[in-house]
Amino acid sequence: MEDAGKDATRFTARSLPGDPRLLATVTNAYLGTRVYHETLHVSGVYNGARGDTHRAILPSPLNVQLEAPAGSGEQLTNTFVLDTNTGSFLHTLEGPSFRASQRIYAHRTLPHVLACSVSITRWATGSWPITVLLQSAFSPESPDLDLQLGPDFQGARYLYGHTLTPEQPGGAQQEVHMLWTPVPPALTLGEGEEDGTWEFLTVVGGSQAEAQACLVDALRLQSRRTLYAAHAQAWAQLWAGCGLDVEGPLRLRQALRGALYYLLSALPQPGAPEYVCHGLSPGGLSNGSRDECYWGHVFWDQDLWMFPGVLMLHPEAARALLQYRIRTLSGALYNAQNLGYQGAKFAWESAGSGLEVCPEAIYGTQEIHINGAVVLAFRLYYHATQDLQLFREAGGWDVVRAVAEFWCSRVEWSPEEEKFHLKGVMPPDEYHSGVNNSVYTNVLVQNSLRFAAALAQDLGQPVPNQWLVVADKIKVPFDPKLNFHPEFDGYQPGEEVKQADVVLLGYPVPFPLSPEVRRQNLEMYEAVTSPHGPAMTWSMFAVGWMELKDPGRAWDLLERSFANVTEPFKVWTENADRSGAVNFLTGMGGFLQAVLFGVTGFRITEAGLTFDPMCPAGVSGVCVSGISYQGSKLDFSFSEGSVTVEVTARAGPWAPRLEAELWPSQDTRSPFPAQLAGYKGHTCRKQGQQVLLQEFPGKIF
Repeated sequence: MEDAGKDATRFTARSLPGDPRLLATVTNAYLGTRVYHETLHVSGVYNGARGDTHRAILPSPLNVQLEAPAGSGEQLTNTFVLDTNTGSFLHTLEGPSFRASQRIYAHRTLPHVLACSVSITRWATGSWPITVLLQSAFSPESPDLDLQLGPDFQGARYLYGHTLTPEQPGGAQQEVHMLWTPVPPALTLGEGEEDGTWEFLTVVGGSQAEAQACLVDALRLQSRRTLYAAHAQAWAQLWAGCGLDVEGPLRLRQALRGALYYLLSALPQPGAPEYVCHGLSPGGLSNGSRDECYWGHVFWDQDLWMFPGVLMLHPEAARALLQYRIRTLSGALYNAQNLGYQGAKFAWESAGSGLEVCPEAIYGTQEIHINGAVVLAFRLYYHATQDLQLFREAGGWDVVRAVAEFWCSRVEWSPEEEKFHLKGVMPPDEYHSGVNNSVYTNVLVQNSLRFAAALAQDLGQPVPNQWLVVADKIKVPFDPKLNFHPEFDGYQPGEEVKQADVVLLGYPVPFPLSPEVRRQNLEMYEAVTSPHGPAMTWSMFAVGWMELKDPGRAWDLLERSFANVTEPFKVWTENADRSGAVNFLTGMGGFLQAVLFGVTGFRITEAGLTFDPMCPAGVSGVCVSGISYQGSKLDFSFSEGSVTVEVTARAGPWAPRLEAELWPSQDTRSPFPAQLAGYKGHTCRKQGQQVLLQEFPGKIF
């Protein structure tokens, strides 16, 4: 493997970036901050009414910087490391006589806990005291919370309060309760001591009782000296259960590892009890204060850009993301009614209630394609898991049905064309508003309605005739002369577009396209897509060129897809000029899909999980571990010589035995051999057993 001897999992620097937005983030599923930042956020806690709602700022006791005392007389070396293996940020001061290290992390198994530890180790012979300074600017104040100091609890300070303004009139003001162990201005390793470690905790809950209980749990681990060990072990288990790597340049491997790390950091540990998801926002939980990173709102970014990768590697978390949409369905129903339509219209920007909180009405009114992205996520989940309970009992069917009802009430019949039209919309290309028949949006309407009809049959529900009538007769713009799909009625070739739009047809939006039309769409829109658009755009062009088996074009676009990664901690910015949201999970999600679905050719379909791998010019192989499909865990690897699919685990006897079907390669140059492990045909094979098959692409079902 190229650069195989170099570590793609630890990001090291001698100094911090000049732009504090690019500092490493420290998050788990409940708490988020950046290192050396005065603010932390709590999942689902927003302040401000309607379009002003944003993540509430909670002052962070974790904003502590390790420094050497003035006049120490030693030449000290600073090292900063983001260690994705352990989910930790480390700062080390090292000199001839001692080393001092600070570790900051959001606890993986105790999501209400943030921790900071400082260790001092004596190198040189001697017994003199060694002192290091801890710079902290903590102030118990917030522009979003009415905070008060309360009585200490088991050595921890106590701060509590509530948000100032609810999202909706008459809504509840959310409570926040924080306990933390105060940080002294200095720490000293005493005379004769060889080493010492001090740990400082920050614990946040929705009530005093919850915060106290979580602190007790943390103190119990701390007393056993296993607080950090439990966190690191959880990360080790997570990485053992899923992974994504390529045979290729180190910068690509690091970008993949960083993107997967930041996305996994936002999700709960597999098997975590009673996890309630409040959605994934473009900048993640570490960002989203007022006037920052879209204020922590949830967009289509979650459903179209982040969800597919989450589904493949962490289906429990994928289910939780869908439950967020289920929980906010009442807000979506109101949004549709408010616009004069039936069914549900999911908010372009959503917070706690699901009601529209976009500050600019045009987006909330016109970017109705979000409905299609939401239903596409439900569709992928259904085919990948066959989890009927979510749809029969937990509200999934209600979402799919309500979106179908919205589409049928939103379209208009054109007697001239004998087609249904969808007028006055804004497609993903936000440079164009108020257009008619966005091809991307209309194809999503088709997909939503056809999936709703198929799901209704599976659930024994009646299928309204109108659903399939609209699906079959909605206009899908196509120019037969130029052999491409115009973005909307009246689109003129050469008009600049903001971001990936038509090129989303085929993948991630299922839609049959001939290779000639697919190529023409890619070439037409690549030439006119703004270089100033958001980071996720180029990943979908890369997938398209991989579908067409063009390794050179695929590599060029794959490189562009991770160009917004910044050094040294692989933090993403939304735009190439470093503006927009940070740490941009949307861009990471698209980039991960370019490898997870592009290089492998994975497609989640009703009939099975298909694969058709190819490597871009700069990559000679890919390895994906921990793929989840219908209760089984699969490892997939591909190189120039072979494809190997191995079933590594089954969730239980209820998980169906998987079969494999390989097809003759359509690439006449050289059909590679493929290896399948696990279950072949109707014969049950033990986990790990492999058989050689001579052709691919193929399907697992």
